[in-house]
Amino acid sequence: MTKPGGETTVRTEGKSRGRAPALSVVWPGGFLRVPLGPDVGEVLVGRGEDCQLRVDVPSISRKHARILVDPLTIEDLGSANGTRVSGQLVPPHQKIPIHPGMLVEIGSAVLLVHADPTATPSPSSGGTSMDALEHLTELAAKSDLTLLLRGETGVGKEVLAARIHALSARAARPFLKVNCAALTETLFESELFGHEKGSFTGAVAQKIGYFEAAHGGTLLLDEIGDLSHPMQVKLLRVLEAREIVRVGAVKPRPVDVRVLAATHRDLEEMVAEGTFRRDLYYRLDGLTLHIPPLRERPSDLEALARKFAAAQGRELTAAAVARLRSHPFPGNVRELRNVIARACVLSAGAPIGEVHLVLGGIAMSRSGAPNRSATSSPTSSASASSTRWPRPTATSPRRRSCSACRVVR
Repeated sequence: MTKPGGETTVRTEGKSRGRAPALSVVWPGGFLRVPLGPDVGEVLVGRGEDCQLRVDVPSISRKHARILVDPLTIEDLGSANGTRVSGQLVPPHQKIPIHPGMLVEIGSAVLLVHADPTATPSPSSGGTSMDALEHLTELAAKSDLTLLLRGETGVGKEVLAARIHALSARAARPFLKVNCAALTETLFESELFGHEKGSFTGAVAQKIGYFEAAHGGTLLLDEIGDLSHPMQVKLLRVLEAREIVRVGAVKPRPVDVRVLAATHRDLEEMVAEGTFRRDLYYRLDGLTLHIPPLRERPSDLEALARKFAAAQGRELTAAAVARLRSHPFPGNVRELRNVIARACVLSAGAPIGEVHLVLGGIAMSRSGAPNRSATSSPTSSASASSTRWPRPTATSPRRRSCSACRVVR
């Protein structure tokens, strides 16, 4: 059966496995969950017809990897794109032990072995990109792997980070967020690592930083692409050593923090240009979660619009929904929320219709770059032109200003 992102077929043999552990597989456009057991022996993963776990996507080789059930190990079979366990590349033809909770990357697919007594055999599975993202989020949340959340501005990267924390074993511990774009180089170390009393002018008391405050929990580094080179170096050292040194101190302090990084920037391009450190990029990219823009999620768009309207006691007409679907929403969920909030005010208690929707702002050009566009109001261009002042001509009286009283004569 063909699915978005590829065709996947699973072939299992033997008797019922009951409360067997499960193998979850996620690839772009779909996901799959199948049980494992000692009677399975081994599972061959690849695009070939003779593979027990067949995932027909271009990034996976015909015979990519072999999973042995007892003991639980994985072996890369000399694949073109390699196999990674917890972010580390697996040498070809070597059996690497894995255990429940470990994330395994096979091309563009992600595997997770976990105890799942409710899992049942499934010959094939697929779904939308959001279905795959939701399933991959559940898998990634169970590990401590550093995650890179990517997507356009306003798609909900912070919301996804909060969900990952809530689904993780660290859910009872702190979840803190840092906007890296708002940090200056002079305050970077103090904010993230803390400082001692008297370490600099104005340090009248000891302060713990975000890393210490989030100990045992999760720290979201939002807009990670906005960090300067000196700040990138300091962050890299902490991520590698898992310890911080407060400003004004000499003794390092160990920290146990799960780091999530989010950005709307093209980090690969920044690495190529030399504006983002390559070693920091690979340290952060344990696993990347791409959040598709709202214009590619029409069902989510309508559901979110109705949710925002219902929160204000309003309903959307069919014409309003159709108008929303035709708008590209370069600002994504954040823009949609503002559009509905304006419509609730303009509708004055009535159901929100097409006439109440004020759409516009930043539009996407054909090249993908943002352009300014006028709002959808028919009077916007006229009102803008009517407020333009005529340029002075040679016959226009020249204005003179008195330097003493600043009165225009």
